[in-house]
Amino acid sequence: MIVLNHSQPHGHSHSTAFFDVAGLGPQLILAFPFAVALVIYLFAAATVKKKGKSWQGYRVVLFTIGAGCALAAVIGPLAEWAHANFTVHMLGHLLLGMLAPLLMVLAAPVTLLLRAMPVKWGRRLTKVLKSLPARIVTDPAVASLLNIGGLWILYTTELYAAMHDDVLLHLFIHMHVFLAGYVFTASMISIDPMPHRTAYLYRAIVLVLALAGHQILSKFIYANPPAGVPRAEAEAGGQLMFYGGDAVDVFIIFMLCLQWYRAARPRGKMSQKTSAGQFTPAAD
Repeated sequence: MIVLNHSQPHGHSHSTAFFDVAGLGPQLILAFPFAVALVIYLFAAATVKKKGKSWQGYRVVLFTIGAGCALAAVIGPLAEWAHANFTVHMLGHLLLGMLAPLLMVLAAPVTLLLRAMPVKWGRRLTKVLKSLPARIVTDPAVASLLNIGGLWILYTTELYAAMHDDVLLHLFIHMHVFLAGYVFTASMISIDPMPHRTAYLYRAIVLVLALAGHQILSKFIYANPPAGVPRAEAEAGGQLMFYGGDAVDVFIIFMLCLQWYRAARPRGKMSQKTSAGQFTPAAD
């Protein structure tokens, strides 16, 4: 295990003790779901191939890289350094809450599961996807509040400092960051089947507001460091959040505009368009 520098002026003397006491327990707990998800995805892809059905290899690559980004953020040197350096923490946030969700959404895991599952299980999964809770959570506005709103609460209150003292809170926040980022991304550029399809204009408006909230937060962090965070680290972390987030956001904007453009084209020119005006999920 890497030994962190206790002299670092982070304001959290317990940051290194967290891992000295708990060992790799919290890291392994956080890493487990992503490792399992990767194994299930690879197994499902192999199952689909055995059934003689097609599945794009690049989606397997995207999911693997996405899971790798999430794992890098929650276990290993980066995860440890993030407890002593806010800039490294922000890098982990970008990997866990933005890049990993984007890559995994593009890999269309739900569509893959539906192709690999027996019909009976597929119907059960579809029923869950159509449930009222799923419809509420995947609404772009709700997903944006859970994602961007959660970040505002984390970095503008004592919650950031508190999560270094409480293992359960640490686990909850990291899983929330990923899940909120995934649902937000899926609500904007839905490739998998969704509980309901929202209008592109509605998604675009919500996306603009969400991106504005994210950028304003990064500037707020730059000017108002979270409790216990040195100003230099807050400034570097705020800049990383601003420019790193922009890189991911630009791609989401591009994908949304591309889907909107294709959906608006005459039906006869679209071989992959469904009756609902959307692309067939993960079409070949």
